Amino acid sequence: MARRLRFRGTDSKQGNCPALHEDLETGEIIVQGAPLADALDLDQLQHFSSGDSAVVVPRQLLVNWGPKEMDRVPELIDQNEFLKLFEAFEHSAWHLESRRGYASDQEDEDYQKFLDTGTVTWDLDDTWCTNMRTQTAAGKHVGRVRVVDDPPTSGQLYLLGYSACNAATGEEVRNLWRADADRLHLPAEDFWLFDSRLVALLNFDDTDVLLNVELITEPAEVVRYCQVRDAAWHHAIPYETFAAEVSAAE
Repeated sequence: MARRLRFRGTDSKQGNCPALHEDLETGEIIVQGAPLADALDLDQLQHFSSGDSAVVVPRQLLVNWGPKEMDRVPELIDQNEFLKLFEAFEHSAWHLESRRGYASDQEDEDYQKFLDTGTVTWDLDDTWCTNMRTQTAAGKHVGRVRVVDDPPTSGQLYLLGYSACNAATGEEVRNLWRADADRLHLPAEDFWLFDSRLVALLNFDDTDVLLNVELITEPAEVVRYCQVRDAAWHHAIPYETFAAEVSAAE
């Protein structure tokens, strides 16, 4: 079975090798670089066996992108701490929504109305919308990219309709087909990125229930999530255009 690899980073200015990847199951680090091929060089390597490969990478690559801990201990925060992040951020909050649905949406009365009528309703005076209007009115940027399957799930169609509510609070919402997200090698992770320095990784179970929120501040990891944001934001399209495309395909 193929490994589940996650790109950690590269110091290449052209996006080529050398680079590091991490095996999400074993924690092993995959080093990608130019092969060491000269026979005289290979003769100097100790414990080098038939079938082994040697690659050459700058020391800086390992310093910048290699894991700093043998065993990474997740820093989990509770719901109250998570919600406080939406009041305390200084200039930007950005969300990648990669799931096919959210249990929290399905528990909302508005979601059942949507299933019955096909129309999404909302309350612009609820706590979330009020805070978002306050933050965006202060000049802060709030954005999100929602990854959507083809055809979209009911949960994704609900959020596509709800995008008008997000926009009314000052958020900027875009969408990206999952096939395009896969082509871009975007991770199947759901996270908020605050001020390009702090990541709140949302961990769900198989029934789309939020299990916990993991806080990530390690600089190399935060940079990786910033790169994900930049790629997703660049290729995603405004929700109005996306919604029209979905409607035309029905």
